Amino acid sequence: MKKQWLGNLVSVLLLAVALVVWIILPWPAVLAVVAAVVLWLLLTRSGRLALAATRIGVASLPQRWGASSVVVVGIAGVVGVLVAMLAMGQGFQATLNSTGDESTAIVLRGGSQAETNSVITRDQVPLLSTVPGVAKDAQGKPMISPELSQVVNLVSKGDGTDVNAQFRGVGEMAWAVHDKVKITEGRRFNPGLREIVVGKGAQGQFRGLEVGKTLTLGNQQWTVVGVFNSGDAHDSELWTDAETLANTYQRSAWQSITVRTDGEAGFKQFKAGVAADPRLKLDVETTKAYYAKQGGGLNTLIKVLGTVIGAIMAVGAVFGALNTMYAAVATRAREIATMRAIGFRGVPVVTAIMLETMLLALIGGLLGGLVAWAIFNGYSVSTIGSNFSQVVFQFKVSPELLWSGLKWALGIGLVGGLFPALRAARLPITTALRET
Repeated sequence: MKKQWLGNLVSVLLLAVALVVWIILPWPAVLAVVAAVVLWLLLTRSGRLALAATRIGVASLPQRWGASSVVVVGIAGVVGVLVAMLAMGQGFQATLNSTGDESTAIVLRGGSQAETNSVITRDQVPLLSTVPGVAKDAQGKPMISPELSQVVNLVSKGDGTDVNAQFRGVGEMAWAVHDKVKITEGRRFNPGLREIVVGKGAQGQFRGLEVGKTLTLGNQQWTVVGVFNSGDAHDSELWTDAETLANTYQRSAWQSITVRTDGEAGFKQFKAGVAADPRLKLDVETTKAYYAKQGGGLNTLIKVLGTVIGAIMAVGAVFGALNTMYAAVATRAREIATMRAIGFRGVPVVTAIMLETMLLALIGGLLGGLVAWAIFNGYSVSTIGSNFSQVVFQFKVSPELLWSGLKWALGIGLVGGLFPALRAARLPITTALRET
């Protein structure tokens, strides 16, 4: 009994390791495995017998479709949930990765990780303007945008709850520095007035942001005069005149400064110049690197949660597949015994049942991926970002995620079909023929 228990434990552990290896295999290796199996099926006697046995099993699937659908639906559920969870993380990270570029710098106080805990005195702005590497506009003005970031409460369109949004104060130069930001409706705000332009993503997620509407922020009335689209994290923000925002919230310093540099070489020159000036105890990095880092922790958390939830559901799907395939083997005991009696040995029988289960798993994986893509791809949601405000983003169901979900499905089918297949191959022919 101890040896049998130990043997079963080792088998389960080896199977778990094999499943993990299968899931992390790159697509060229997967294609190589599939090609090797196909060649074995076509070129060897055992393989051809396995194909013949598989045809018999697949032909009887309509008679067992009720039980077989348990496998398909269970695996589809696993793949759908897994792909949806990972698509959320991938969409969030893609939004942040698309924000900024390699030639635009963001300047924060030394040691600050985000704008919310950064303070830059106003007398440092003229010093930054003279640092080598700063780009100039057509009029020869340094392309520097001192900015404020204020977290405000807005009402979610989804459930009517209060959520945080980022209210950014910018100057006239911000439109040239943030060149992706384009007004798509209405107009820009006028300096000195309590006027707001809102990101397209923010307008889709929060109430009361239509052009012409007024809202109360900081005990003051603000008018929405325009909508902008940037295709990145700024779509989640509200923009207004920096001086007006500073007066409303009694701010005497800036929180960040965005600088357009003369290309990547200009960025390196600018960063070195800031580091060399003892009056500027500031940190400099590209806007692309800054925003990419903001979502790293959350994306990792979503990946871990998605994988854990998918693994838990996968266990349930495996048991569903086991029960279904054990039942299928039991109902086809005479059929399997007859095939073995006329020359189908253990390997073809095991392979046939495994291929049948993998076919059901493939259908379930394709179904789950299709449902996830149809429902979630491009679906807009928001989540808390590094500045404790909502970042609006879209689920991104990429081909890579669908491929990963399909590998999970086939892995579940592999595990779910193996033990019933081994039982079918080991069942004594005489015993099986006597079963009714």
